[in-house]
Amino acid sequence: MANDQETTAVSRRLNSIKHIIIVLSGKGGVGKSSVSAQLALNLYAASPTARVGILDVDLTGPSIPRMLGVDGHAVHQSSDGWVPVYADGAQGRLGCMSVGFLVKNKGDSVVWRGPKKNGMIRQFLSDVRWGDLDYLVIDTPPGTSDEHLSLLEHMSPVYPKLSAVIVTTPQAVALMDVMKCLSFTRATNLPVLGLIENMSGYVCPCCGEVSNVFSTGGGKDMAEREGLPFLGSLPVDTELVTLLDAASGGGEDSTGGSGAFELLVRYEKTPSAKLFREIVSTLTRNLAPDQSIDSK
Repeated sequence: MANDQETTAVSRRLNSIKHIIIVLSGKGGVGKSSVSAQLALNLYAASPTARVGILDVDLTGPSIPRMLGVDGHAVHQSSDGWVPVYADGAQGRLGCMSVGFLVKNKGDSVVWRGPKKNGMIRQFLSDVRWGDLDYLVIDTPPGTSDEHLSLLEHMSPVYPKLSAVIVTTPQAVALMDVMKCLSFTRATNLPVLGLIENMSGYVCPCCGEVSNVFSTGGGKDMAEREGLPFLGSLPVDTELVTLLDAASGGGEDSTGGSGAFELLVRYEKTPSAKLFREIVSTLTRNLAPDQSIDSK
């Protein structure tokens, strides 16, 4: 268990955050990081004053820095702790923290046992200078292992602020693993805001025809069966994949001198953006009124 000193440090950092959303899935390869990135972007865009953070605790496969266009940036140490890397540059409303900022070379593997993973997560929670946030989105690795247990243990002082979004793909093999993730949330009393069915069909960029590559509807059926809010379905979007895979222009030069957050401008032109706005609208309605922000 966390000691009193650690508890005080985590409380000091996280008490100024209104709501913490943990993105989970028992299955790898379901697009959890892309969902986390879109969630952060849409919460950011929902209000001109919204302040959002995204914490990447997928320690062995950090992908959030690349998706937000801040890959290769360094984390700065201030007298009050680590300063997040801001994906929107000088606007300073979308902060990001990831182990990806700490490795010397992008190709280096992170070969850590459980205790070192636990220490890294504790440091992320106690040492990052988030400031006042409306939302902190936490992207997690697949499964329900060291990182997840460490995360919930260290955040126990602010547990009432926590909730989860579960991501699945529609096929049966993914749903079996996601059921284990749901069991984890119930065992730890972690409230679930809802379930997202990702990769629900493929939309042809030429003709618009939808092909159900991985079948469809499995996530919705599971949500109804388990009494979960169903937040929506997201098809494979080639424009989104291209954007997040080659995202650039974040951090100090993210506005390109125009005052606009260029990654967000490009994202809002993708088919996924409209669908995800509806997901965020449903999600925020499931939050307590004093913890949500107005949607557009």
